[in-house]
Amino acid sequence: MNELATLWDWRRRVADLYAEIRRMEDPAAAWRLWCDTRNDLFGHHPQSPVLGQAGFGGIAMFPHDPGLRLAVTLHPAEGDEILLPAGDDEAVRAAPFARTEGLAARLGGELTLYWLQLYGGGVFLPFTDATCGVETYGGGRYLLDGVKSADLGNLPDGRTVLDFNFAYHPSCAHSDRYVCPLAPRENRLPVAIRAGERLG
Repeated sequence: MNELATLWDWRRRVADLYAEIRRMEDPAAAWRLWCDTRNDLFGHHPQSPVLGQAGFGGIAMFPHDPGLRLAVTLHPAEGDEILLPAGDDEAVRAAPFARTEGLAARLGGELTLYWLQLYGGGVFLPFTDATCGVETYGGGRYLLDGVKSADLGNLPDGRTVLDFNFAYHPSCAHSDRYVCPLAPRENRLPVAIRAGERLG
């Protein structure tokens, strides 16, 4: 397959993974499936950002923490479109559209969800926390990304699931072949979130 065909396959597999996660009733089992599937993709798929790198033994992860699976209410967010820095003097346009309610008691702050101003758009939730640059990638991690179908869904009461055990590094954390939008200053949480992907 050519490069675009393999990218299409990668995105389909990731979309299928998140669809399966949303169907699962056990969050810890869903997280193990996520870790195992991502390790397989990163280790073998032609679109892997680490393919060909010597010594890849799996994605480094913090231990699963059930206390970091949170549910939030979303309220409309107002504000101007922003430019998310993406390296090499590039930027991605994003519009704030929702603000969480339900994180502050546990994490010391709330987060803004953005809509990427690309063809078709997509929800985007990048964040930084006190681990960034030390235990995790300095540019932050992603929790939701509609472009990649990274979406954990909603609860029956309508609240949105934000499980930080599923936080992951952008591809540019693994390889300088990629340019990725980074978390804005507004989405910095003051605490150390030791869940999800970490530096090896």
